[in-house]
Amino acid sequence: VQLQASGGGLVQAGGSLRLSCAASGLTFSSTSMGWFRQAPGKEHEFVARLMRYNSNPYYADSVKGRFTISRDNAKNTVYLQMKSLRPEDTAVYYCAADSRITWSSAFKISNYDYKGQGTQVTVSS
Repeated sequence: VQLQASGGGLVQAGGSLRLSCAASGLTFSSTSMGWFRQAPGKEHEFVARLMRYNSNPYYADSVKGRFTISRDNAKNTVYLQMKSLRPEDTAVYYCAADSRITWSSAFKISNYDYKGQGTQVTVSS
């Protein structure tokens, strides 16, 4: 299984970025997908997730209303559209995948079977 995250970069506060995570080696349509981030010196933080059996997305309070997670099963890709970016959004963003993870376990990246390599997002003030 491979998860390839891309789309990070440097953006000014208030700007937008769209992250992509292309998955291979798994049955994407029946896999729950999550986005996490890790700022320097901090633990991994849950950002958003789409469960395999429920198309309703779930977001961390810190990104609700600004970020949108979506998936394209035909392209085996999950996206994270980020708007109104803030300096505190600066982090390495990771995607994660798991076909059996439960709703309550999906908030911790360590509970996922597969994680991508991360993409850096830097928001300047």
